[in-house]
Amino acid sequence: MAPFTTRPQLAGTFGMVASTHWLASAAGMAVLEKGGNAFDAAVATGLVLQVVEPHLNGPGGEVPVIGWDAGEGQVFVLAGQGTAPQAATLDAFAGLGLDLVPGSGLLAACVPGAFGAWMLLLARYGTLRPRDVMEYAIGYARDGYPLVPGITWSERNSLTASSSSLAPCCCRASA
Repeated sequence: MAPFTTRPQLAGTFGMVASTHWLASAAGMAVLEKGGNAFDAAVATGLVLQVVEPHLNGPGGEVPVIGWDAGEGQVFVLAGQGTAPQAATLDAFAGLGLDLVPGSGLLAACVPGAFGAWMLLLARYGTLRPRDVMEYAIGYARDGYPLVPGITWSERNSLTASSSSLAPCCCRASA
């Protein structure tokens, strides 16, 4: 007898996309249905997540990828983590009286790596044009989307009074 679980076993005959947000998963599946491959779908899904879950994802985030190149028959790694800015040298930190790179704050910031990693993955392994893969994220950014409770809680608790004007951008209502 199979062990009890509250999560169903999922199976498909055409393809499957899973993410933390239903709109992102739907975008990835739509890309597969348009004839895109798994990498096209992953990029579409990831870009939609950056729009609909800004409290969990974003262009300033990271995209570590472990993938399989069927043509080469091997695993590949794409390190979409941000790199240190060019001016962030040991001498620059020493000049500020620091012997270690701070763990938080502006001096610890890296150059965002997520968007570049998604575009590199698409260029190397995708089959569709960037416009065809990005259209879902662009549509949600332009036209709005239903908010999940986590966004409203995160925005309410993290935005300062000076930046509270950013909140309406997350869910622009159509006219």
